[in-house]
Formats: sequence, C-alpha cells, structure tokens
Amino acid sequence: MAQQQTDPFVEAFRGRFHNVLRWEQLDHLWEILQLDAGNGWYIYAIGEQPPAEPVSADLLRTFLSEIGQLLRKGHAEDYCGIVYADSLETPAFVKIFDPNNLGVSCGFSENPPLPGWILSKMPPVEMDTTAVLPGNRKRWWRRLLGS
Repeated sequence: MAQQQTDPFVEAFRGRFHNVLRWEQLDHLWEILQLDAGNGWYIYAIGEQPPAEPVSADLLRTFLSEIGQLLRKGHAEDYCGIVYADSLETPAFVKIFDPNNLGVSCGFSENPPLPGWILSKMPPVEMDTTAVLPGNRKRWWRRLLGS
C-alpha cells in the first residue's frame, strides 16, 4: 500500500531530525523513551505490516534494550550515528537504521532511505519499500514480539 504525500506520518518522517552521534547520547535518548514508555509508542519494523496499536510499556523497554545491543554489536564504531530523533529531549519520532543495511542514511532527498525501525507516537503507515526484511531480522523481530 502506497502512502499519500499528505499523510501526517509521512510528513513527520520527512521532517527535521537530529543525529544521535555518540553512544552516550543514545543512552540518554533511551532513558527518556523508557520514562515515556506508557504513552502510546508504536514500533514499526520496515518490511513488516505497520502496527495498528501502540506497544505496551514493557515491550517498548524490551525493544530498547535489545535494539541497543543489536546496534552496538552490529555497528562496532566508537560513535553511534545511525539513530535520528525529531527531538533529543522530547522525542515523538525516532528512526533507527539497521547496522547491517546502512546504505546512505544521511543527507537530503525527496525519497530518503528507509530505516530498519521507526518509533513514533503516531500510527505508522506502510512505507513503500522494495527491500525485503532479511530472515535474521524477521526472526529477531518475531522473537521480540513473542510470535
């Protein structure tokens, strides 16, 4: 299903984002998200169906812990640079790029590259993608969801 150009989720996706450059900044962002976990967060794994409901606070906290480990293991650099948030202090939209499928995650484009996961406070719409979610990421995601 293709999203419309005027969809609020797509508008937010194309909005201004701040790069989480250092691992310490990521830890701080995760702390903020954990404190806000019960306030209607959606987790959208690109390549899967967008969720219809926000996740539980426990599932968001589990996701943050697991994705943090995955990012540090898969992006073995002394900097982060693969997470972007609309605000580093009061986030409502976070893009997380898969360290095993980075391509070009910075810069400006009418068709920006898709992250691996999106955290948002608004219901996501299906993002157009020709990329197939790799089997290991599907298994990781489904294990996390308990399905």
